[in-house]
Amino acid sequence: MEDHFEEDRETCRKFLTDFYQEHVVGRGRKRKVFKYADQLTKLANREEVAMTIDLDDVAEDDQDLADRIAQNTKRYVRLFEDAVDELLPQYRSGELAHKDILDVYIEHRLLVESRRAPEREGDRDPRNRYPPELLRRYEIYFRHMSAVKALSIRKVKADNIGKLVTVRGIVTRSTEVKPMMKVATYTCDQCGAETYQPIGGPTFMPLFLCPSQECQTNRSGGRLYLQTRGSKFVKFQELRIQEHSDQVPVGNIPRSMTVYCRGEVTRQAAPGDHVCVTGVFLPRMKTGFRQLVSGLLSDTFLDAHCVWKVKKTDETEAASDTLTDAEVQALSEEPDFYEKLAYSLAPEIYGHEDVKKALLLLLVSGVDRNPHGMRIRGNINILLMGDPGVAKSQLLTYIDRLAPRGQYTTGRGSSGVGLTASVMKDPVTNEMVLEGGALVLADQGVCCIDEFDKMMDADRTSIHEVMEQQTVSIAKAGIMTTLNARVSILAAANPAYGRYNPKKSAEANIQLPAALLSRFDLLWLIQDKPDAENDLRLAQHITYVHQNSVQPPAHFEPLDMKVMSRYIALCKTKEPAIPEALTDYITGAYVEMRKEARNEQNYFNNTYISPRTLLTILRLSTALARLRLADVVEREDVNEAMRLMEMSKYSLYADETGSRAVKPVDAIYRIVREISDSKSIRLEEARQRVLAKGYTPVQFDECLYEYERLNVWQINHSRTRITFVH
Repeated sequence: MEDHFEEDRETCRKFLTDFYQEHVVGRGRKRKVFKYADQLTKLANREEVAMTIDLDDVAEDDQDLADRIAQNTKRYVRLFEDAVDELLPQYRSGELAHKDILDVYIEHRLLVESRRAPEREGDRDPRNRYPPELLRRYEIYFRHMSAVKALSIRKVKADNIGKLVTVRGIVTRSTEVKPMMKVATYTCDQCGAETYQPIGGPTFMPLFLCPSQECQTNRSGGRLYLQTRGSKFVKFQELRIQEHSDQVPVGNIPRSMTVYCRGEVTRQAAPGDHVCVTGVFLPRMKTGFRQLVSGLLSDTFLDAHCVWKVKKTDETEAASDTLTDAEVQALSEEPDFYEKLAYSLAPEIYGHEDVKKALLLLLVSGVDRNPHGMRIRGNINILLMGDPGVAKSQLLTYIDRLAPRGQYTTGRGSSGVGLTASVMKDPVTNEMVLEGGALVLADQGVCCIDEFDKMMDADRTSIHEVMEQQTVSIAKAGIMTTLNARVSILAAANPAYGRYNPKKSAEANIQLPAALLSRFDLLWLIQDKPDAENDLRLAQHITYVHQNSVQPPAHFEPLDMKVMSRYIALCKTKEPAIPEALTDYITGAYVEMRKEARNEQNYFNNTYISPRTLLTILRLSTALARLRLADVVEREDVNEAMRLMEMSKYSLYADETGSRAVKPVDAIYRIVREISDSKSIRLEEARQRVLAKGYTPVQFDECLYEYERLNVWQINHSRTRITFVH
């Protein structure tokens, strides 16, 4: 066994010194780069602390050694540490410029020992010698082979004990980074000798009696006292990761795993991050009464070597990465790409074209602004409400799957602390710690809340701050802090009494406070109105999907979900700005909307035209510019944003008075008549205002032709101006 140990250590040493990669330098010349020899030089000169050994490099040099490292990782960590201890003096260049407290401490102790009576090193007790853990200023980590697929927490079992595994999940809790003792140093009160105790686990039994030769000979019974300055501490942090919702079988609850991070692996993830963790799967040994109670059972944890953040769908995207950025750019230049993207959003659900366009803008979101420390959110909040059975929950489920960081919850199954943050006692340190809720875990993502109307009023008030300030303020159990919750909220609510009653306001139907409703940028009412032609098409669509498990053929093929997510991620890299030329147009449109709301007889419309409405126009406009991968917002973006707002408002108040709906041609005439200050108006100005109200260019042209035929107005030969006859 000793021969195998020495042979393996020699193999590790040889790998560190001899492994190289060939890099191409100009004109086709190749240069050898000794990857780990360079790292050894940096370790020796204290320029770096961590050495990460890639198992792909080990497999390239010796596949058998890579397999042995993956099967028995803790042993090979010690072997590589011994190899680095031997090699470091060869790579050190001169004296160290900066010495830490342990260097000064050890030099002083060596000077004191040299002045004492010479003592043979072999006669000293091993506990009186400097342990290697005390002298090491580096850490060894392994990175798993790239061909190894990340496991779900559910698939890590007893067979993986002691092996190197890669696990994927979402961080639900992270503790503070605290010092953990690695080597305890004691001083004897009688002889002054020092004793060192390496600590390998979470607990240890302190030493009390001095084991030095002098105390043993004189039988003086020297007592040991812990020297904090002479001991060695490392950074320690505990993470709690939970498996993704798509990895949980139906009817099961998500499983969790404890991750121990030490040294340079700490502070790599925060609650809500989707991470991959490579580490050694180990049992956690209990001591004392706990061991007596647990019997043969043992808790497990993952001793982390590498922690890196991933997107929610990185694994599926890596499997079939078919589109390049140039191809995505080419797709965006298609003339009807906006409609194609909206149709590709849940294509199995029939209709709801404008609702899908609004959800597409929610995924892209607007641009955040931070003028002089004040935060103006760019995230878009949408509330879907209406009759039962109009696919609201299906739309929410699809958005949750498509969003890079999505959380899905229901109103009745959520509490206030479950949405924001809860205070819990940490089982390791027994301190009060914060555990993020659904809104905090969905930071920079989307939180879908179904059955929004069934939430308790006390729980619903916790969402107010998140929806506007994008933060969660906590003042509980002595913890006063503010957590980021930069999240878009997509909520679905049912009417209070069965079906939606158009004779009543939105507040009376949904029974939500106006302060909360005003925080939603768009409120869509999806009604189930009887219509023979529409009902027939809907029934044919549903039966086709039920029979074939795919949407019916359309005039263009819907985009794949992976392509959608890649395109949305590309859109979020853009930061479009609003030019000066559009400022007057946007402010004029907002003032006109306020004027209309004030003049209308309906009392309930006043709730939705507020200064937040202006911010909604800006958010939707920048999201539309992002969707085009543009850097500047154009007039068409503003018109489309205002059209979506008008359509959402029209869905709420179309039939509220109980009278028959006005024809589009008559409504357009009324708009043109209202905006004309004198007996004439520029045709292009009238067109822009009408399109901003949600009408199409075809309807505007029909109105021009109809009222010109009736001799109500006249249009000049160049078709640039409308003049009223009366």
